[in-house]
Amino acid sequence: MRSVHFKSAFLPMVSALLLAGCFGDDGSGGEDGSRTGQIMPAGITGLAYSTASRNGATDEQGRYHYFPGETLSLKVGNLKLAEGVPVRPVVTPLEFFPDLRAALQVAGTTDEGLQSHRITEQQLLQDVPLINLTRFLMALNWELNLSNGEGIDIRERVISQLNTALADLDEPIDFNAPQDEFESAGNDPSPANQVLSRICFFPEDNELCEDPPTDAEITAAPERPENVDERDENVDYREDLENKRDRILNAVRSLEDAEVEDARAYLTRELDAISTRLANRYYLDDDVVEFPAADTAIKTVSVRKIAGKPELDDIEAISTRDQDVVVHSFGWQSASVDYFVAGETGGESELLVNFRPDDTYRWVKKQLRVIIE
Repeated sequence: MRSVHFKSAFLPMVSALLLAGCFGDDGSGGEDGSRTGQIMPAGITGLAYSTASRNGATDEQGRYHYFPGETLSLKVGNLKLAEGVPVRPVVTPLEFFPDLRAALQVAGTTDEGLQSHRITEQQLLQDVPLINLTRFLMALNWELNLSNGEGIDIRERVISQLNTALADLDEPIDFNAPQDEFESAGNDPSPANQVLSRICFFPEDNELCEDPPTDAEITAAPERPENVDERDENVDYREDLENKRDRILNAVRSLEDAEVEDARAYLTRELDAISTRLANRYYLDDDVVEFPAADTAIKTVSVRKIAGKPELDDIEAISTRDQDVVVHSFGWQSASVDYFVAGETGGESELLVNFRPDDTYRWVKKQLRVIIE
């Protein structure tokens, strides 16, 4: 047997250092046994969280602290978002809802016949309460547009205004409401839009945080003289008040500023980032191997984890060309796949090794190319 791409002993160590810099830790924490988790890979800042041992607010990277085995409760201001969420290194809004958490445990099946969490995740992105909640959080972001790779920044100034607005509602915000009710605007705005209309996303002394001039104030104001020399800079003319009113009203947020497809795109981006982060912690002990056709002995390829031992809940494997390479067996306990060569010289196949680490519902797929000399 000849391995075409060897992995030297120090490569895992180098990779571990690079990944630590690129992706952060995987839940490691303090000397007291506590861990550091995160709400979304890009973070959601300003959420109030509580576990059995801790209370606090997520920091600028969306991080929180916990002990293994605890559950997490989350609020934005005084508005409850979730409770009883199992703590993890990275938590997403899909895990805020008990029914979605249960659904995530059932993987979909790819065209290759392998299990995939991505299929389930994309199906769940059609869930109305999930999208309602995500849109509302996106609308609370300090900047109107959420750039690619940026997290949601919910500032103290926004939270204090949110709490004031929540107290004045006749009906509470209900993320389980049908989409058309949740996003209703106009003369009968939904509770979510009522709250957003009461929040100014500018410094307190900004003109856009003032109440707009009323129709009575505009009507009572004098017309602006056509002759510039006749204008008084200390007078608010009718045109000035109309323009000011329009500027203030145009600055009011609503759920229209966080559309359904924007929410799905944001969630997809963040979910893909978690999958990439997870996949980069694992590798196979070979990428490409070559065997002579006469060597039909059983071979083994093993799953490795950077800076740790792979602990799996499940594993499966297939050969893309059974006539050349046959999967003999696989086992999650050993984190390995046994296979043997069955084809003639010049044949080859890809072994697709698919596995689920024991601390996640997510599946990781790795490939081994087997060439018959």
